[in-house]
Amino acid sequence: MTIEQLYAKHNIAGQLEIIAGKGGLPMIQVKTSKATALISVYAGQVLSFKPANEFEDMMFLSEKAYYQDGKAIKGGVPICWPWFGADPQGKGPAHGFVRNRLWHLVATEETANGDIEVTLGLTDTPETLAIWPYSFVLTQEIVIGNSLNLSLTTRNTGTGKFSITQAFHTYFKVGDIAQTQVLGLEGCAYTDKADNGTQKQQLGAVTINSEVDRIYTNAGSTLTIEDGALQRSIQITSQGSKTAVVWNPWEKISREMADLEDNDYQRLLCVETTNAAQDTVEVAPDNECRIAVNYQIIR
Repeated sequence: MTIEQLYAKHNIAGQLEIIAGKGGLPMIQVKTSKATALISVYAGQVLSFKPANEFEDMMFLSEKAYYQDGKAIKGGVPICWPWFGADPQGKGPAHGFVRNRLWHLVATEETANGDIEVTLGLTDTPETLAIWPYSFVLTQEIVIGNSLNLSLTTRNTGTGKFSITQAFHTYFKVGDIAQTQVLGLEGCAYTDKADNGTQKQQLGAVTINSEVDRIYTNAGSTLTIEDGALQRSIQITSQGSKTAVVWNPWEKISREMADLEDNDYQRLLCVETTNAAQDTVEVAPDNECRIAVNYQIIR
């Protein structure tokens, strides 16, 4: 459908508008008394979320992000699916094939309590079957209110079972990484991917003073980002996930990434709700699985 057709079908007067975003990509712009948000239909990706009365966005979005077919958008909430990290079969791109593909805008609505709900979907195609030989329906529900709710449901529409790993690979905006810490992972075991996959245990709060790339196992359902510079906390409440990933590229990788500014590592932190590593999910034919998360700013 064209942007004009999407507008005619899904526009909610005064609250939700379908627009042509950067690169001409179809985007959903939400403005209500509770919050503003920007969602890219390409990649099925929330790019911005700012509750009312907040001066700073909750999400980090790179000024050098790509907005073009086949490229991932650096920032917001990329969806990693049906694998997290490298393709186990070595055929497809890192973190799967749905974050660089156009999704379907299924529905938009205002709920009874005044929230805005957006439903996006994706199904298998001959192209996806060549990369990953399974039939599926993927549905993402995005609820914009005082907080941001995301859920991702995978339905197996084929004849054989399959296994997936997945993630909400969320980029949070922070005022100063040196004044930022993550609470809720104390005592958890983790794989340190920045240290050759060494197995370690978290002692105290997570702080960032070098490259961090960690997969935490048996992570709790509630994590908190304490942002001293912006004087706010972001509470992350998850469902359907036993692992969490914390990532910051630090100086060297920020310089090497063409879609990041050299000093972006100082103002971003990824705390990801995941089924990663050994936390795989098996989905039988005609069955489904669901992962969900809520993000809320607390002062």
